[in-house]
Amino acid sequence: MIDLKLLRDNPDAVRRSQVSRGEDPALVDALLAADAARRAAISTADSLRAEQKAASKNVSTASGDERAALLARARELAEQVKAAEAAQAQAEAAFTAAHLAIPNVILDDVPPGGEDDYRVLDVVGEPAAVENPRDHVELGEALGLIDMQRGAKVSGSRFYFLTGRGALLQLGLLQLAMRLAVDNGFIAMIPPVLVRPEVMSGTGFLGAHAEEVYRVESDDLYLVGTSEVPLAGYHADEILDLSAGPLRYVGWSSCFRREAGSHGKDTRGIIRVHQFDKVEAFVYCMPAHAETEHERLLHWQREMLAKVEVPYRVIDVAAGDLGSSAARKFDCEAWLPTQGTYRELTSTSNCTTFQARRLATRYRDPNGKPHIAATLNGTLATTRWLVAILENHQQPDGSVRIPDALVPYVGTELLEPTH
Repeated sequence: MIDLKLLRDNPDAVRRSQVSRGEDPALVDALLAADAARRAAISTADSLRAEQKAASKNVSTASGDERAALLARARELAEQVKAAEAAQAQAEAAFTAAHLAIPNVILDDVPPGGEDDYRVLDVVGEPAAVENPRDHVELGEALGLIDMQRGAKVSGSRFYFLTGRGALLQLGLLQLAMRLAVDNGFIAMIPPVLVRPEVMSGTGFLGAHAEEVYRVESDDLYLVGTSEVPLAGYHADEILDLSAGPLRYVGWSSCFRREAGSHGKDTRGIIRVHQFDKVEAFVYCMPAHAETEHERLLHWQREMLAKVEVPYRVIDVAAGDLGSSAARKFDCEAWLPTQGTYRELTSTSNCTTFQARRLATRYRDPNGKPHIAATLNGTLATTRWLVAILENHQQPDGSVRIPDALVPYVGTELLEPTH
């Protein structure tokens, strides 16, 4: 949720954010009105409760007609308090709905616009000239790494098996990412992949993204699409000690996405699938340190991309393509020879205090006063990376060179066709 102080002090900043995102700025005025109505309802209920308490106190010392009049007034006040509390509850519910309807306020230098309005920040590496490149499915099947047909037979479309050295390649990639994170002070985590509704909602994934989430209705639990979700819930309703610096976690989990609304997009191969594995970095810090932490997460992502030796670019994602929780997001996109374009491999988002406010995650300042923490997240490796590795390291004879950093995990420097 957005900061109410910002809303009250500078509603125009929130309106500008809404316009940049392509969202309705009138929602800001609706929230202001709901906030005013809520505060008025609270004030009315508090005043009536105070009057009721005073009247009840006077009854105990009165007698005769005075006592009868005070008792009648006390009964009248009790009814008024009951009505006022109902009005307060209604106003609170309307306020919460209006508050949840507004996404995070973007940072000042985020480009406005939609999916195609990103800003390119850097381009690293020169795409190799690959004559008649094979895509990752053709390579993966010829090398005995991927089995799409049996994945569909067992589970349906957009499922797959990673087989033989394909499985080792993914495991090695994820272990490499975990090692990099741990060597840089992150605490390794293997989190649960089923979470409660309040955790899924608290991270912002039950708004515009609700159709992408798998729900286990009989248990009222949700399958996560990223370990960002359980890691964000890890310190819900807690006060953290950030005096020594940010708390950094790195989670390895299977992830699940329904891919609702993506019919016809990336249906071939493992680019857009229902289940994949991912290593995700997650940071809790003081809000003043969030932008610095964001740059650090991007730096660690760049380190991982250098290890797998693929050309990539870094983009500053436009406001309309941000998730509801993100105030700013950087994507690293790898070059895919068969598509002749760059495709996303990593994202890192600065969520400022948006998620932590929903999840009641705070820290204490040097004077002991609690404040809302900031949260950030960033991908360090996913199954999708195999697409870029296979396509960029393919050789003319159909073999694939394994990047040096992954050779110890895969057990060979070259993957050669099995048939």
